[in-house]
Amino acid sequence: MKRNSSFTSRTVVRAVLAFCLVTSATVSAQAIADSQSTATQTPMPAGTVAIVNDMAIPQAKLDEAVLLSRQPDTPQLRKTLTSQLVALELFRQEAEKQHYGTKPEVTQAMNAAKANAETALFLKENVHPEPVTDLQVKAQYDRIVASLGKDEYKPRIILVADDATAALVLGKLKSGVAFDQLAREYSIAPSKSAGGELAWVGFKTPLTDGQTQGVPLPIAQAVVQLPPGGVTPVPIVVGNARALVKLDAKRPTEVPAFDQAKAAIRQQLQTVALEKAAANLVAGLLKDARIQQ
Repeated sequence: MKRNSSFTSRTVVRAVLAFCLVTSATVSAQAIADSQSTATQTPMPAGTVAIVNDMAIPQAKLDEAVLLSRQPDTPQLRKTLTSQLVALELFRQEAEKQHYGTKPEVTQAMNAAKANAETALFLKENVHPEPVTDLQVKAQYDRIVASLGKDEYKPRIILVADDATAALVLGKLKSGVAFDQLAREYSIAPSKSAGGELAWVGFKTPLTDGQTQGVPLPIAQAVVQLPPGGVTPVPIVVGNARALVKLDAKRPTEVPAFDQAKAAIRQQLQTVALEKAAANLVAGLLKDARIQQ
């Protein structure tokens, strides 16, 4: 029920903002002009784009809105966004007058925002990952290159739960039904929605368990034996499941130069270091925590 309410609230806000966007050049702009004409005209303070009932809207807020809009920065865009900011400030002031700040939904949102902000700041100041060195990046690159075979493969897979389903799918394949269509209909693998398509993968030979880039060994063995366009003639036993494999394409392994790969490798190692530091922090906090589950 709460999710529906949240969705409705977001939908209303977006609809109102869309209305402001459409009408800002006419109704909103004219309303602002009329309100200014009835007020005492004083010079606008530096760094302020509008004043709504003595509440200033800073230039920085407009600049941020321009960036978030991802549109070319033009005088017309700034005029439109200023009108939106004025409208939002009017909404905020009226909501405050009617004590919406005391409503449970608002209190809950404020508490959640506070918790998220203080947690994010705590993690920023207390999770200290080990720096990733150039030597570590190069060593990881060398390990990756050493794990690659001379060829790369682009496979598809249909994973089913039992022999009966595997036989049914195999029969339909033999009758001419497309592999990707059957994958979407019958596969229980995560690649189901992509027609069973997997990413390019390479294997160092001879194939050994645990050295097949996360692909189960029986499937890797089938992949390297198939010609492009070929499909395994019988289901492959993978644990309690059964798999049918098709090889879409094969190519010589493309090994990027170190200078091309080092940025991505550094980022991966930094992510690992960050996860390790976070895990260490959690472990330390757990020592003094009282937890019931």
